[in-house]
Amino acid sequence: MTSTPPGSPQPARRILSEVEVVSLHVSPGHNFFGHHGQPPGAHPTLEVDSIRCLAGRGIEGDRFLGFRDNYKGQITFLSEEVLRDVCRRGGWPFPQGGVARRNVVTRGIDLNELVGVEFELQGVRFQGTEECRPCEWMNHAIGPGAEELLRGRGGLRARILSDGILRRTARHPSPRKP
Repeated sequence: MTSTPPGSPQPARRILSEVEVVSLHVSPGHNFFGHHGQPPGAHPTLEVDSIRCLAGRGIEGDRFLGFRDNYKGQITFLSEEVLRDVCRRGGWPFPQGGVARRNVVTRGIDLNELVGVEFELQGVRFQGTEECRPCEWMNHAIGPGAEELLRGRGGLRARILSDGILRRTARHPSPRKP
């Protein structure tokens, strides 16, 4: 991680005040991570109304809490618009938001713009680290070919920079149709 030299202006933090949090998800265990070439695990993905973010550690109750020092995927984000487009293009019904096993499903932001950016959502600070690349399991969870359709827009991995709580804010639940 690079630091700003003394006397240099601090990079601007992007405040995401217009972004909606459509759904929030945690899972107590890994279903796909570390299962390459094996069947997925059976840990549920739980949809919750709020999540507690712990700076430098992860999300309370989630499988990646305390996983590794300075882990780049302490929290993950997915765009509802991208998931909707993938389902439309693949001819699949729109799934529950937790099917992709991302923690936060958003509406109203291009998540790729946040790679390498410090941002704030609902008063909690994050550092976007990289795309949350889709894997072969997306073909099982969403539909055949979903991995390819998600390539380059599979979501965002981020580090948590401050403690806080994220809450679901979407006024209207996502329709289940593509």
